[in-house]
Amino acid sequence: MPINILIQLSQGFSEPPKTTKQKADDFLVQAADKYEIGDYRGAILAYDEVIRLTPNNSEALFYRGNAYSALGDKQAAIQDYNQALKINPNDAQSYLNRGNVRDDLGDRQAAIQDYNQALKINPNYAGAYYNRGLVSSALGDKKGAIEDYNQALKINPNYADAYYNRGNARYNLGDKQAAIQDYNQALKINPNYAQAYNNRGAARGDLGDKQAAIQDYNQALKINPNDANAYYNRGNAYATLGDKFQAISDFQQAAKIYQQQDKNENYQDALNRIRELQQ
Repeated sequence: MPINILIQLSQGFSEPPKTTKQKADDFLVQAADKYEIGDYRGAILAYDEVIRLTPNNSEALFYRGNAYSALGDKQAAIQDYNQALKINPNDAQSYLNRGNVRDDLGDRQAAIQDYNQALKINPNYAGAYYNRGLVSSALGDKKGAIEDYNQALKINPNYADAYYNRGNARYNLGDKQAAIQDYNQALKINPNYAQAYNNRGAARGDLGDKQAAIQDYNQALKINPNDANAYYNRGNAYATLGDKFQAISDFQQAAKIYQQQDKNENYQDALNRIRELQQ
C-alpha cells in the first residue's frame, strides 16, 4: 500500500509535457527579456528556437529582424521582415521597420515605398507619417515632409519629434518664426529637448535676437554638456556681439568635442573660426 500511494502521489504531481506552442512561447519570453537588456545575440538565439518550433511565426521573425538591425546586420533584418510579410502581408510594423532599415542603407525611395504600404494598411500610423517625413526631407522635399509631420501631429498632438522636425523643415524653407513656434511646442512637450533649444537659438539668432539665442544655447548645454553644435552656435552669437574671449572659448570647446566625435570637417571649421577671431 505505501508503495502504491507513493506512485499515485508522484503521478498526481507530474506535469504534462509542454506543447510545441508552449515551448515556443517560453523562448519568446526569453528572447524579449534578452532584447530588453541589450543582449541582441542572445535574443536572436532564442528567436531561432521559436522559428524552429513554429516556422510561420511572423512575430518572432519581426522581432529577430529588430535584433539583427540593432546589431547592424541590416541585410539579415530585411530578410526577416520580408519573411514576416510573406506570412502576414498586413503587418504595418514590418513595413515600417523594413523602411527604416532601407533608409539606413541609403535606399530612401524603397524606404518611402515601405512607409506608403504601412500607411495603406494603417492610415492612422503616426510613426509612418513621421518617418516618411524624415526621408522626404532628406531627399529635399521639405514641403512634402511638412505635410507628413502635419498628419503625424493630427494623429498624435504630443509628438515632440514631429514638432521639432517640422520646425527644422520650416527653418530650411526660411520661415524662422514658424520654426520657433514648432520648437516652442516641442519644448512644451519635452522640456529636456536639447536639440530643440539649440535650433530655436539658431532661429532666434538669425532673426537678430542674439541674447535670446545665447539663453537657448545655455539651456541646451545644461541638458547636454557635450552638444558641440550648441557651443559652436553660442560662439557665433558671442562673436557677433563682440565678445571675442567668450566666442573663442566656445569654439575651442566645440572643436574638442567634434574631434572626440571624429567629425573632422566640423573640427576644422571650429579651428578656422578661432583663427579668424585671433587675427
